[in-house]
Amino acid sequence: MLIVDPLFYFCAIPAVLIFGMAKGGFGGAVSIVSVPLMSLAVSPPVAAAILLPILCVMDLLALKKYWGQWHVLNLKIMIPGALVGIFIGALTFRYLSEAHIRILIGGIALVFALYFWRKQVSGKVSQPSVVKGSFWGTVSGFTSFGIHAGGPPVSVYLLPQKLHPSIYVGTNAVLFAVINYVKLIPYFWLGQLNTANLTTSLVLLPLAPIGIGLGVWAHNRVSSFVFYRVINFFLMLAGGKLLYDGLVQLTTVA
Repeated sequence: MLIVDPLFYFCAIPAVLIFGMAKGGFGGAVSIVSVPLMSLAVSPPVAAAILLPILCVMDLLALKKYWGQWHVLNLKIMIPGALVGIFIGALTFRYLSEAHIRILIGGIALVFALYFWRKQVSGKVSQPSVVKGSFWGTVSGFTSFGIHAGGPPVSVYLLPQKLHPSIYVGTNAVLFAVINYVKLIPYFWLGQLNTANLTTSLVLLPLAPIGIGLGVWAHNRVSSFVFYRVINFFLMLAGGKLLYDGLVQLTTVA
């Protein structure tokens, strides 16, 4: 049955637009707030299930826009790890507390935000690494499975490489297209893609190209210098939001 609660759409519309802007190339890690925002009106698993088909469409739009603008070596390193992370997420989905996932990814985001500013001062540029890329790819697949929060772990690995913004966005587009389409299988297996959720996804789907368009517009008008500071700023906000929400959840349960 279609969700008709006005509060849900009050939360869901900006959540979808924010995710679209991130996939369009602006704000990156800010998309991490979309599921928590929608969770103000529905449970986090329902929010994640409604978003997934929309994200799959957004991925195709992002791939079309940034076609060929990706870092092949980084993708070869990260994708296998991401698939492992999805597998772990599917097996532990019914047992792992969402609060713990939020605390984990929020802590990672905040630590990296501080690390990024230190790297800016040092001026050093990191290189692709099989060990680091595989690790952060696995973390990304895992956190993406639960609450579509795979962005910050990828940022931890890719941002220090200081790739061209379009290459950075294109690499994310390919990686998350693979992640999200693979996630359809376990989401279906777990009963997440039911008629009610899919119908609600369809209602929100027209927002996908609008969000992508807004992100591309901002991406094409913001310099590399500003781009990385904006994305890190959003990473800091998102990390703080998730960490706070997770701690509040644990305290409430206790």
